[in-house]
Formats: sequence, C-alpha cells, structure tokens
Amino acid sequence: MWRDADFRRLWAGQTASQLGEHATLVILPLFAVLTLDAGAGRLGVLRAVGQAPVLLLSLFVGAWVDRWRARTVMVLTDAGRALALGAAAVAGLLGLLGLPALFLVAFAVGALSVFFDVAYQASLVRLVARDQLVRGNSALEGSRSAAQTGGPALGGALVSLLSAPVAAASGALLFALSFLSIRRIGRSEPVPERSERPPRMTRRIHEGLRFVAGDASLRAVCLASAAFQFFFAATMTVYLLFLPRELHLSGTAVGLALAATGPGALLGSVLAARLPGRFGHGAVLMAAAALGDGAFLCVPALHASSAVTVPVLLAAGFVFGAGGQLVNVTVMAVRQAVTPDGMQARAAATVTFVGMGLAPLGSLLGGFLAEEWGLRTGLLVTAACMLLSPVVMALSPLARLGRVLPALPGHAGPCSP
Repeated sequence: MWRDADFRRLWAGQTASQLGEHATLVILPLFAVLTLDAGAGRLGVLRAVGQAPVLLLSLFVGAWVDRWRARTVMVLTDAGRALALGAAAVAGLLGLLGLPALFLVAFAVGALSVFFDVAYQASLVRLVARDQLVRGNSALEGSRSAAQTGGPALGGALVSLLSAPVAAASGALLFALSFLSIRRIGRSEPVPERSERPPRMTRRIHEGLRFVAGDASLRAVCLASAAFQFFFAATMTVYLLFLPRELHLSGTAVGLALAATGPGALLGSVLAARLPGRFGHGAVLMAAAALGDGAFLCVPALHASSAVTVPVLLAAGFVFGAGGQLVNVTVMAVRQAVTPDGMQARAAATVTFVGMGLAPLGSLLGGFLAEEWGLRTGLLVTAACMLLSPVVMALSPLARLGRVLPALPGHAGPCSP
C-alpha cells in the first residue's frame, strides 16, 4: 500500500490537516486569552462554538459529501481553513481582531473540519481495495493519533515562543500543505451518481439513518460508541478535577498523564494492522475495549503521597490509548466493509452524530457526581460505567466477526487485513 503514491499523498495531507486541526484547538483559545484578554466565561463560549458543528452539521455533511468527490471536498475545506486562519493572523497582527470575529473563525474552522473528517473517511474506500481497509485505516489513524499528541504541544509552543497571530499563521500553513498534497492525488475518483432531481437533504439523511439502523453491526457500533462517549465525557470531567485536587499534581504532571494516551494510540494503530487478521475482528474488539475502557479503574485507588502515582497514571493513559485506538481502527474497517460506496459519508456521519451526541450530557453527569458523591467515588463509578461499551459489543454481531470481514453483495470477495 505504501508503494501507492496516491495513498501516500492522502496520508501526508491528512496528517498535515489533523496536525493543523489539533494545533488550532489550542491556538485559538490562547489567542483569546493572551491577545484579547478573554475571561473564563468567554473562553468557554469560544470552545463551545468551535465544537458545535459536530452536532449541528454531521448528518447534513454526510448526506452532502456522498454526492461529491471526497478529494474535492477535502481540498476545498483545507483551502477554507487556511484562509480563515490566515485572515485571523493578519487581523491579529494589525490589532483588528476582536472576540466576535474570533468566534466566527472558530465556528468556520470547526464546520470545515467536519466536512474534511467525513470526506477523508469516505475517501479511503474510493482509493484502496477493500482488502486493504484495515491497513489503510491503521496508517491514517496512526497519523491522527500522532497529531492529537503533537498538535496541542505544537500550538502551545508556537504561541509561547512567537505570538498568537504567528501561531495562527502556522496553522494556516499546515492546512495549505494538506491542500497541496491531497490536490496531487492523481487517481480518478468516480463522481457519485446524481439524479436530475436529487432527493431532498432530509431524505438523504433519513436514508443514512435508516441504513445504519437496519444493519445489526452498525447499530451495535452506534450503541457502543454512544455508551462509551457518554461515560468517557463523565469520566474525563471528574478525572481533570481529580488529578490536581485529590492527587495534588502540578500542571506539568497533569499534562504528562493526559499525553500518555498519544503513544498508546500509536501502538494501537500498529496492532490494528495485524491482530484482527490473526485472532479475528470480534475477539480483538472485545479484548481491546475491555482492556482500554477498564484502564482507569485503578486510578481512584491512587493517593498523592504514593511514589507510584504518576507511573500508574502514565500506564493507565497508555493502555487506554492503545485499546481505544485498536477499537477505533477495527470498528472503522467494519463500518467501511459493510457500507456501500454511495453511503459511506452518511454512515460515518450518522455514527459520529449518535456517538458524540450524548457527550455534553455525560460531562454534566460527571460534574454532578463529583459534587454529590466526591471525586474519588465519582471517578470510580464513571470509569466502571465505561465498560458498558464492550458489554454492548459482546451482545451484538460484532463479537462473532472472524478474521475475514463480510463482503458487500456484488464485490469480489470478503475483506481481510
């Protein structure tokens, strides 16, 4: 696969794009705090504005992307994000950028990122053979994991060493590099079929929802994802309070504990290219989900005076990252294998919408439990409830998947890694 120049261009473009996206998640808030002197309330609004497009647009984007070439969508969204951040950087250097304009930039970058993320998930199926999906997803998810770790660090370093406007310009440069790389993909991508009178957007969304709801494996993916995201949001709300208040960790130690998931995710991406084909997709999903989701169960037993506190936190984060990424890559390959090409974007958007839709409520639950039951008990309860996700998988057809993924009707044969 790596001998395929077009796949390398997709990988390079996606890596630059993800690095720019995750760096921007740090750069824009720091821009607001350091340059515009925003308070906590306005900073919270800025972050919410940037995250809102995932819930507001995912289903519509999925229906729209299925009618266009994925490469075209990715190129246009990269150009749009580069222009938005570039404009913010210039305005910031000239002292003309206020908070309302920064809100618009955050929403624009967030909205365009939804388009890019849905399109790149659909693009792989149109670029590589189905028997290469697991390896392709492993490579792409590996770069995304690296970006999740390196992007925030890069954004923070750029703001600290240079300035917020220059850091924003650097983010624009990363999106421009992604634009140039993906634009060079030469493989002809068929134009999705369009009728003379295309169906309404709501009908296309309904078709995506009905398709996912009608497939037992995809239903299980949605339910397991929703359970995980809900209780993960609750867990992280308590966890971010538990580390400094109960364990009295410094900001550096907290950052190290959170960053440990990145190297673990890289390992999970590598393992995802090998383990499903050897032990079976179902077995790998069950083991990885149970191990990763259960990693935080040891954290409530830690105390500030213990010499093993930080090493255990690092180990828990590493195991969680490895297990979670192994699940992500394997589930994505399953979804792509059972979904027709013309439904890829809508299926991805539907799973994202259902999975992420409950996360804000999970965060509220975590805060409530921390106040009512205390940080240690709240963390134990929410971490234990994350294990509901592998239980859902175990009771579904996902648990029975073997070393070979099922093939769609009309394709040459089954999919294997």
